[in-house]
Amino acid sequence: MKLEYLMEYTINLAFPPADTPVGPLGTRRIHTFTGGSFEGPELKGKILPSGGDWLLRSADGVGRVDYRATLETDDGAQIYLQLYGIVRGDPSRPARPEGEPAEYGDRYYMVTPRFETGHERYGWLNGLVCVGEGKPVSGGVSHRVFALVND
Repeated sequence: MKLEYLMEYTINLAFPPADTPVGPLGTRRIHTFTGGSFEGPELKGKILPSGGDWLLRSADGVGRVDYRATLETDDGAQIYLQLYGIVRGDPSRPARPEGEPAEYGDRYYMVTPRFETGHERYGWLNGLVCVGEGKPVSGGVSHRVFALVND
């Protein structure tokens, strides 16, 4: 098994997010997506202003990422993106303020994106298992996504 680069995308977030009161599983922070873009060797386009992130932060500081978004390729195909992941800070480093840009690897921010499309040109995405790494950027988040492929 090896990783093959699929794409990088940036999602723009609406600020401020909506925070829900503390519940039995933690605090939920909801960000609405206002747009964005993606590009890879076989994909390029924009992220439509729809969807969002329903982040659940537990008392131990672990954030459970839960994204839904619609991608639109430059040739008009729509691709549904559903993503789960974990984000947490490094206890040995000072905490970053919300929305402050960072680099890949500055924190543990790992995701498992899944794609769905009915477009025949991009149907190959439906059969991929993907992993990725995230980072905050000014006004949003970025993820590098890789497909797991056979050697």
